[in-house]
Amino acid sequence: MKSFEDLGLSSEITEALAREGIEIPTPLQEAAIPTIAKGNNIVLMAGPGSGLLATWLVGLLERIEPSDSKVQCVVLCATPETADRLAESSARLSSMTGHSLAALGSSWTLPGQANLLFTTPDDLLAALEQNVVDVSSVQVLVVDQAQSIENVSGLQSLERTLGYLPSGTQRILSSLPITTGVQDLIGRHFKRTVTLPTPTSDVPKRGQIRFRIAPEPTEATALAIVDELIADGAQHVLVFCRSEDRAADVGDYLTLHGFIAGAPGDTSVPVWLGIDALEARSGIENSEGLAVISCDPPADPDTLDRRHSLTSNGVVIVAPREVAHLRALGKQTGYETIPFPPPIRDRGVTDQIRHMLEPALQDGDIAPYIDALEPIFRDHDPVEVAAAAVALLRKKQRSVDHAQTHGSPSAAARAPRTPSWSKLFVGVGERDGLSKGDLLGAITGEAALTGDSVGRIEIRESHSLVEVHESVARKVIQALNGTSLRGRAARVDFDRPRAKTTARKGRPAR
Repeated sequence: MKSFEDLGLSSEITEALAREGIEIPTPLQEAAIPTIAKGNNIVLMAGPGSGLLATWLVGLLERIEPSDSKVQCVVLCATPETADRLAESSARLSSMTGHSLAALGSSWTLPGQANLLFTTPDDLLAALEQNVVDVSSVQVLVVDQAQSIENVSGLQSLERTLGYLPSGTQRILSSLPITTGVQDLIGRHFKRTVTLPTPTSDVPKRGQIRFRIAPEPTEATALAIVDELIADGAQHVLVFCRSEDRAADVGDYLTLHGFIAGAPGDTSVPVWLGIDALEARSGIENSEGLAVISCDPPADPDTLDRRHSLTSNGVVIVAPREVAHLRALGKQTGYETIPFPPPIRDRGVTDQIRHMLEPALQDGDIAPYIDALEPIFRDHDPVEVAAAAVALLRKKQRSVDHAQTHGSPSAAARAPRTPSWSKLFVGVGERDGLSKGDLLGAITGEAALTGDSVGRIEIRESHSLVEVHESVARKVIQALNGTSLRGRAARVDFDRPRAKTTARKGRPAR
C-alpha cells in the first residue's frame, strides 16, 4: 500500500495528516486523491467511516492556493450542524496549509472571506441573495452525502446553487447510496466524471458481522462490549483501531478499568490491540476462544474481511452516520450486518417496548430520521435519545388511557381513538427500484398527509402494499393514481386479496 508521500502530496499536508494519526491512505484515498488534485470531476460512492472527508479535503487543499479573502471552495451539506462539524474536522488540516474556512449558520467569523465555505444549499442561496457571499472565484464544489441532502430538503435548492458557480468549476459529489434522484442530478450536472469505487458484483454469503451504534468517543462502548464478550466465554478479545494513537487511547481506557491490554498473541492478557490486520493475525497461533471488535469501522472491504474472518462473532462499533458505510462493506464482502444492541437488564415493561420497536427497526425506513437526529447525537447518547422518545410516547399514551378510563365522557370522547387502517395496492414494486422511503414520500407529498397517517409498507417484486388511515384512504388513491413512481405510472386501489379457490366436485374423468 502506498504512503501519502507516494501520492505526491506536499510536506505540509503529509505532516498535518501524520499529526492526526493518518499515515497510510485507504484504497479510496489512494485512488481518488490524485484525481481530485488534478481538477477532475468525481463521484464517490462512499460515506463516513471510509476516510471520505480526508479523501476530498486533501485533494482540494493540494490543488487550491490559499487566498486572503476569496471563497474558492463551497461544500454543500445536509444540515447546518453537519456543515459545522465538517468545518471543525477540516480546520485541523487546513491550518497547516494556510487555507481559511468557515461554516454558514453557526459561529464562524467572516464566512464570506473563507477559502473553504461549508453550508447547506438553502443557507448559501440566502447568503447569495443578501450579497453576504461572493462565489465568482469558486474553483471547487463539494456535495457531501447527496442522499442526505435529498432526504432533508430535496435537491431543488442544490440545483439552484449550481447556476451561481463559474463554468468549469470542479465538481465532487459523495453519496451512499446513490438514489435515483441523485443519479439524475449527476447525469444532468456532473459531466465527464470518474466514479469511485467501481461497483462490485454480487458475492457469496460468508457470515454475519454485528454492529453497535455508539456516540463518540467510543472507548466506553468498547469497554462494555469487551466485558460482555468475556462474560460470554471469550478468552481473548482482539480490538482493532485505525491508528497507533487511537490504540493507545483505547488500551489506556481498558486498562484503567482492569482489562489489561497487550499485543496480539500475548496469552497473559485478556485484550489484544491491533492496527494492521495481517500483522495482528501473524501473531495469533490459535483463534479458539477469540472474539474480535473493530473500535473504528473498517475503511474498505479488504480491511473488514481481514479483521473479521478470524472469528464468527465479530462486532463493529459505528457512529450513526457510519451505518450506511458498514452495510455497504457487508454487501461487498458477503457479510450480513446485524444490530448488536446493549443487553436489556430490566424486564417487564421493557420487553413490551422492545416488541413494539423491533418491527420498525427491521421493516421501517428509518434512515431519514437518523439523518435528522444526528445533531442531537453529538450532545446526547443515542440510547438516551431513544429513551426520551419512548418516554414521550408513553406519557402521551398514559394521558389518553387516563382520559378514557377516569375522565368525564367528554374527555374520553376527546381522546384520540386507535385509527382503523385500510390496505392499498400500488402497482410498482421492487423490480422497479421502489423503496419504502419513495412510497412514504409520495403518499405524504401527493396527498399532503403526515407520516403518522401511514402504517406498514411491504415492497414486493411486482407491486407494493401499504396501510393508511381509513379516513384518508380514498384521498391517497386519488392523489397517487397516475403519478410517476420510479418512472412508472402508479396504479393505486384498495387491496382486494384473491379468494381461495375450491376444487369443484364433478364426475370422475373417463
